[in-house]
Amino acid sequence: MRPAPAVFALLLLAACGAPPSVAQTPGQPLETRSPNAPDQKPAFPGQTRAPFATAKVAFDVVPVAKGLDHPWGMAFLPDGRLLVTERAGRLRIVGKDGALSAPVAGLPPVDARGQGGLLDVAAGPDGLIYWTYSEPREGGNGTAAARGRLSADGAKMEAVQVIWRQTPTLDSTLHFGGRLVFAPDGKLFITTGERSILPGRHQAERLDGTLGKVVRINPDGGIPADNPFVGKADAKGEIWSLGHRNIQAGAINPATGRLWTIEHGARGGDEINAPLAGRDYGWPTITYGTEYSGAKVGGGITQKAGLEQPLYYWDPVIAPSGMAFYNSDLFPAWKGSLFVGSLKDQQLVRLTLDGEKIVGEERLLTDLKERIRDVIVGPDGSIYVSTDDSDGRVLKLVPKS
Repeated sequence: MRPAPAVFALLLLAACGAPPSVAQTPGQPLETRSPNAPDQKPAFPGQTRAPFATAKVAFDVVPVAKGLDHPWGMAFLPDGRLLVTERAGRLRIVGKDGALSAPVAGLPPVDARGQGGLLDVAAGPDGLIYWTYSEPREGGNGTAAARGRLSADGAKMEAVQVIWRQTPTLDSTLHFGGRLVFAPDGKLFITTGERSILPGRHQAERLDGTLGKVVRINPDGGIPADNPFVGKADAKGEIWSLGHRNIQAGAINPATGRLWTIEHGARGGDEINAPLAGRDYGWPTITYGTEYSGAKVGGGITQKAGLEQPLYYWDPVIAPSGMAFYNSDLFPAWKGSLFVGSLKDQQLVRLTLDGEKIVGEERLLTDLKERIRDVIVGPDGSIYVSTDDSDGRVLKLVPKS
């Protein structure tokens, strides 16, 4: 049973006190569970099982909003209000007082079965609102992206345009990907999944479709002329990178201006990548971990010439969703950290970086016992997380009072 709001308002969830699955001992690997693929070895030192590293930051967890139905994506409006998507197909606005608006009218229908529904949302630099969703189609569904203008009263979305559709259409309720990331140059990255079923998995490394890809488009849906496969026969011009499984986290690294992504592995093998133009990240030819049955994926290999290695991986998995680089002054000790939501372990993961190397890992919100779906940094420097539940919440981390 949850504490009453007045009690919970300044409930401190300490940065230590992890469950028995991890051992937060400085200098020792944080992950102590047996890997699902014990015979697989990392390609380079530090690629997995980083040591525990804490910045010893004390914080309070403050509730922002409650009563959300499986919230998925969050984005701040310029006036400080918060957009939140609910997977069933509703876009809500959280006022500064925590009040939830009625669902914003005017969004296209979604196929809200399984992992599908209304997914990410972003406030574009052009003043428009962008979102991804699983689009119902004849013969199945697919990830799509749309944009529109929020009416002055916030009640409806106007001038809605679908700017991108994943192809081909498949009949699956899994692996839609769906994160939206605006690059510093104004281009829009869209992360996708390969839909899990074998007909989709086998297309993740093909160029004639956008299953299992990172896509890069102009905000109006046009294809940038400098994309890596523009003009190549039998290739989709919007493809940026390929060989991905199901990317549910993406953010721009402020230190480099480059996109970073995190994708779900199967039974083991959640990956952090910094996808480069035209590169193949290996799924399903190479991967860490195994099938859910315990069988090998493909030939069970983890390295192959011409295929990229992840910067970091987890085995066993944490089921990552949502990520944010921290570059604000509210928590000086956390500057330069990467925060990742965990659905499976129900924690907030903080990673210490040294350039593009992950050199430390810490688990926060270990007592929350709720799936973390999204992580963003607010304009006030607080860290906001959403919890994936039928009575989902938005919470924020603030310095301990």
